[in-house]
Amino acid sequence: MTTAFVFPGQGSQSVGMQADLPAGFPVVAETYAEASDVLGLDLWNLVQNGPKEQLDETTSTQPAMLTAGIATWRAWKNAGGPDPAMVAGHSLGEYSALVASGALSFADAVRLVRQRAELMQGAVPAGEGAMAAVLGLDDDVVLRVCEEASVDGVAEAVNFNSPGQVVVAGHRAAIETLTALAKEAGARRALILPVSVPAHSSLMRPAGETLAASLDSTTFSAPGFPVICAVDGTPYGDAEDIRERMKRQVFSPVRWVDTINYMVASGVTSIIEFGPGRVLAGLIKRIDRNIDGSCIDSSESLKNSLNGASK
Repeated sequence: MTTAFVFPGQGSQSVGMQADLPAGFPVVAETYAEASDVLGLDLWNLVQNGPKEQLDETTSTQPAMLTAGIATWRAWKNAGGPDPAMVAGHSLGEYSALVASGALSFADAVRLVRQRAELMQGAVPAGEGAMAAVLGLDDDVVLRVCEEASVDGVAEAVNFNSPGQVVVAGHRAAIETLTALAKEAGARRALILPVSVPAHSSLMRPAGETLAASLDSTTFSAPGFPVICAVDGTPYGDAEDIRERMKRQVFSPVRWVDTINYMVASGVTSIIEFGPGRVLAGLIKRIDRNIDGSCIDSSESLKNSLNGASK
């Protein structure tokens, strides 16, 4: 069995996530403490006790999800878990994947994702951006509907999550038009998501261009095992290649289908999701039903995955 690991992004957070992990894996608490020192706030307290509204703010969610993923990864490694054949991350999760591979330090990643979140939040005035999920349409139909809706502003496909599930983003007026057009085109569902930041759309280009300066001053290394870049579904190369593609990542679509298909074509037969929620495990099953997928989101699931890896 050839196993890959994946890390989720924004949207998988919840108050109380990973509550039982520190008792069995002390490195989890140490990881949250390290992130808290960088951020200047008690991240574990926020994650465990909320308020939910604060945890769901982009500037809190992105560091929290990065930390959750790396806490899980460190617990896995400290317990003797083997390295994967390759890793990937969905959107923000790409930073977790790079940290796990040794290409980026955790402290630097925390600083970068906090800045990334602030820049994304500030790139579009409050209330002017939107995202929506379109279910049940082929990608080419979604792209056509985006083009039709663009008369009302930016409307772009930004997450190719699985066959028949595409997330779109842009100006709110255009996205509202798009949801109506998608339903007319036969979409099973087309619904506005409860987020105001049109992530991975061209409206994020100013954020990416400002973040580029921080990426240029951050130390990157060649990864210790392959990290598949979801910007184009191919592995990162050397440190400079990582830096250049991460500059584009914030305003480029997430090509998750291509990423998983690359893993499968490379011989991966099992994928473990590292972090809270089971969003990616569900998407992966819709991309390829032959993949053995699982998720580590609790002490029990971590121990089960470790036992499976030792057999």
